[in-house]
Order: sequence, then C-alpha cells, then structure tokens
Amino acid sequence: VQLVESGGGMVQPGGSLRLSCAASEFTFSRYDMSWVRQAPGKGSEWVSSISTGGSTTYYADSVKGRFTISRDNAKNTLYLQMNSLKPEDTALYYCARGWGSYDYWGQGTQVTVSS
Repeated sequence: VQLVESGGGMVQPGGSLRLSCAASEFTFSRYDMSWVRQAPGKGSEWVSSISTGGSTTYYADSVKGRFTISRDNAKNTLYLQMNSLKPEDTALYYCARGWGSYDYWGQGTQVTVSS
C-alpha cells in the first residue's frame, strides 16, 4: 500500500490549497478514505472522510463549510480542497485508508497558513 500526499505549502489567511493523495498497490475504490492532520505540538485530528463511491462525506466541525473532500476512483486519487484557510489550519496533513480507524497512512504534506 502506498499513499503519497502532495499540494501542501504556505498560504496567507483566507487563501486556498488543494491537497492530493495518490494511492497505489491496493484497490482504491474499495476503501473509505480520510484526511487527518497534526498541528505542531498537538495530537492528530480527524478532518474528513469519504465513502468508497464518494457519495457520503463527513467533516470535522472545525473545517465544515470550508473544506471539501472528494475522490477520483479512476485516477486512484483522494483530494481535499481547502478554502478560507485560517492560521489554526496549520498542520501536517495525512491521507489515511479507512474511516474511524486507519491501517495505512501517507507521509504527510505540510500546510502553513501565515501572513
């Protein structure tokens, strides 16, 4: 199983980023997927999850209305569109296989929101 995140970077408050997670070595379309983040000095925080077909999504209250999770099963890719970013969104963002419990994680992509 391989999960490779990309798309992180530094952005000003109010800006946007789109994270991608390229999945390989497993049948991506058969698994729920999630985004989880870890801010400096804090524990991991669940951000969002999506069902296998993409029809069901859930978000943490802290990102609801600003972030959108999606997937392209033909491309074996998970996405997280992040709008209206806030300094408190600064974290290392991981994609993870599963929903609620995760058996594989990527290496993470850093998102820094700062003026």
